Amino acid sequence: MTGLDSILDIIETHQKQTENNIILSAENRARTIEADDDLKAEKVYSEYMKKALEKAENDYQNACNSVDAENRRKILKCRVGLIETATKKVLEKLSGLPDAEYFEMILRLAGRKIHKGDGIIYFGQKDLARLPADFNKKISLLANRAGGTVSISAVAADIENGFILEYGLISENCTFDAILESEKDTVCDIIARELSGR
Repeated sequence: MTGLDSILDIIETHQKQTENNIILSAENRARTIEADDDLKAEKVYSEYMKKALEKAENDYQNACNSVDAENRRKILKCRVGLIETATKKVLEKLSGLPDAEYFEMILRLAGRKIHKGDGIIYFGQKDLARLPADFNKKISLLANRAGGTVSISAVAADIENGFILEYGLISENCTFDAILESEKDTVCDIIARELSGR
C-alpha cells in the first residue's frame, strides 16, 4: 500500500466516522425531538382531559341542580295545590255545618271580636234567613259582657258565610274567607305539617 493509499484510507475512515457521528447526532436529535414532542403531546392531552373532565363534572352538577330545582318547584306547586284544596274543603265544611253548630261557631267567633261600644252585625242573605230564634238574645249577652251592644242588621251583606261586625266607621270582615286569608301563614303551616306527617 502506497502512502497515497494510506492517506486516502485515513480520509475515508475519517469521512465515515464523521458521517457516522452526523447520523448518530441526527438520530439522537430526532429521538430528543420525538421524546419532547411526546412529552408535549402528553401534557396537552392531560390538560385537555383535565379540562374536559372538569367541564363534564360541571355540566353534570348543573344538570343535577337543574333537576333538583325543578323537582322542588313541582313539590312546592303540588303542596300549594293541596293546601288550596284543603282550604276549600275547610270552607265547604264550615259552610255546610248544621245550623246549630254553624251558629254556635259564629257566636264563639263573635265573642272574640265584640268589644265595648255599639255595634251592628251583618250576615249574608242565606245566614240571615236561617238565624236561630235565640241568636239575638245570645249575641246581646256577649255584647253586654264586653260592655256594649250589638244589633243584627235586617239588611243582608254581600257575603257567603261568617259575618261583618261594624262599630261606627270601623268594620271587621269575619267571613271565613277573610279569616283564612288573615291567618293564611298559620293555616298553611298546619296543613303543611299534616301533609308531611310531622
